Amino acid sequence: MAKTLDVYLHDELVGHLIQDDDGHMVFGYVENWLNKPGATPLSQSLPLRKGRFTRNECRGYFAGILPEGSNRELIARNLGISPRNDYAMLERIGGECAGAVTFVPAGEPLPERNYSYRDLPPTELAAILKQLPKRPLLAGEKGIRLSLAGAQDKIAVRIEGNEVSLPLGGAPSTHILKPSIDRFAGVVFNEALVMSLAGAIEIPAAKVETRTTEGIDYLLVQRYDRIHRPSTEGAPLERLHQEDFCQAMNIPPETKYQKEGGPSLKRCFGLLRDTSSAPVIDLARLLDAVIFNYLVGNNDAHGKNFSLLYHGIGTANLETRLAPLYDIVSTIYYPELSEEMAMKLGREYSSQRVTPVDFDKLAEEAGLAKPFVRQRVIELAQANLAALDRVTRQIAHPEAEGVSRLIRERSERATAAFRK
Repeated sequence: MAKTLDVYLHDELVGHLIQDDDGHMVFGYVENWLNKPGATPLSQSLPLRKGRFTRNECRGYFAGILPEGSNRELIARNLGISPRNDYAMLERIGGECAGAVTFVPAGEPLPERNYSYRDLPPTELAAILKQLPKRPLLAGEKGIRLSLAGAQDKIAVRIEGNEVSLPLGGAPSTHILKPSIDRFAGVVFNEALVMSLAGAIEIPAAKVETRTTEGIDYLLVQRYDRIHRPSTEGAPLERLHQEDFCQAMNIPPETKYQKEGGPSLKRCFGLLRDTSSAPVIDLARLLDAVIFNYLVGNNDAHGKNFSLLYHGIGTANLETRLAPLYDIVSTIYYPELSEEMAMKLGREYSSQRVTPVDFDKLAEEAGLAKPFVRQRVIELAQANLAALDRVTRQIAHPEAEGVSRLIRERSERATAAFRK
């Protein structure tokens, strides 16, 4: 029997996600949205049109909203659904998602704006963090419909000062909370250092801070797709729409790595050139991101770790920009992780073997001047070296110091190689 989810952008119904009689997922825009002045697509991969998008045409976007890997398997088991059923999972956890999209069973009202939250005192927060490996995203808990892409344990929360609360009924969150991982020592402080370093050298990146509750370290990542709108009723939270590069290219999350069919850097630069409202600025920012990932040793920079951020969606004033960086970790700090990069840089997958010639090839693929790209590597390496000590002192953790030494070595080596 066919089932339908109403798909909302902000508080406007834009389409229907349907699981047809054969169990296939299809999507179609509603006529009112197609006829609305200034109507904009849900995704670059779902242009406005009449008629339905087939599963193959729409799955890259919709599956890209959902968690991945073992977390997806656990969520499905906890909810009593198939882990391969994207529709069923969006039906159960598609209330508070990345961007401004919300999924509601057909005919049910969109949650009202008097959103509710559940306060989490330190003891309860610690209990939830311990529970996440067995219940990712707290899927199945009454009142909670949260979906975050990726394979790492995390939860969406609202932060007001030192108070932490859980969004209920599709209420918007302000931060992503990532607890420590036993398998990777100090990963919270690794990510905190690298993300803070990006901000310190003026690369736009999500703001982060570390906290501890009941002896459990965690990272708070401020959501760039959530904003406070001052009003006469206070400062309600509002969503900005976004999608990652894989969603924009209709690439399912299980093939996000270039070797498995995921996007290349050439395709990423091409997407940004075609879609950005300020391509000159955003292409330079994407180049900085690629160089920074190389310098800090983040080999896991795949297509789902870059996003487009939309301002004014559904209006004639739509602005599309490269989102701030997120999910940057020095993966080479952990020798058990792959030495291959998610996307080839020039001729190489191994960041250890990258040379200036590989950045020349990147420049060709991105349509940028080779001397400019080489000089930018030197500039960012020098900026790292100038800011590292200060940022490392701010994080103040032994693992952060180890990551800092590694980044210093890589930045010094890159400076020497590119100055020859």
